[in-house]
Amino acid sequence: MAAARIEAVLLDLDGTLLDSIPDLTDAANGMRVELGMAPLRLDVVATFVGKGVDNLVRRALAGNLEGGVHDTALYARGREAFFRHYHRINGDKAVVFDGVVQGLQAMRGQGLRMAVVTNKPTEFTLPLLERTGLAGFFPVVVCGDTCVRRKPDPDQVLHACDLLDVSPEQAVTIGDSINDALAGRAAGTRVLAVPYGYNEGMDVSALDVDAIVDTLVDAARLIAEWNGEASSTTAATVSAN
Repeated sequence: MAAARIEAVLLDLDGTLLDSIPDLTDAANGMRVELGMAPLRLDVVATFVGKGVDNLVRRALAGNLEGGVHDTALYARGREAFFRHYHRINGDKAVVFDGVVQGLQAMRGQGLRMAVVTNKPTEFTLPLLERTGLAGFFPVVVCGDTCVRRKPDPDQVLHACDLLDVSPEQAVTIGDSINDALAGRAAGTRVLAVPYGYNEGMDVSALDVDAIVDTLVDAARLIAEWNGEASSTTAATVSAN
């Protein structure tokens, strides 16, 4: 059976569209210093990103990926402090990765519908997209508090497909982490990974994806190739009939 034509692109935010680690590190360290803890290095905090803010807070409090914080009062204080610090600095140091704007322009030029699918809460996501000038590309934004379950579960991906009025087979999920790959696969989309993100410190080459693309420009080219192949297959089928 021929692969469906790609009509929609579902993109992760942190680590795929934006390098937001400097802001997240400042917020995490603001929280830690406020609670009498030593600051963490930026490269350490980078490994904590990917499973939502609550997990980031737990990991930053514990200082490790396991995030084993059992003191509920400490967690509550930490979460409140992190949210307060992050609201104050959200977008201050965030940088759009190379090739992102050009890639999004190329995708839009192909008539592709686009959505952001992120585990970041809505209250941080929408201002960050506005501040970085990316909001206009995305008529649909699905955040970590939009659905009951977040990536790596498929709920957000399926919800984005519904909002864009496409089937999962007509969509491709693009991200930088295992959470994106698992969510896209479970939802039934094609999956691409970029190698420059975070992925909790792991190599993206181990992910179950259709391809690894160096930039979103390369992703746009690959989608165009896929759609060209889909069109050729359709034409051949029509001619055969």
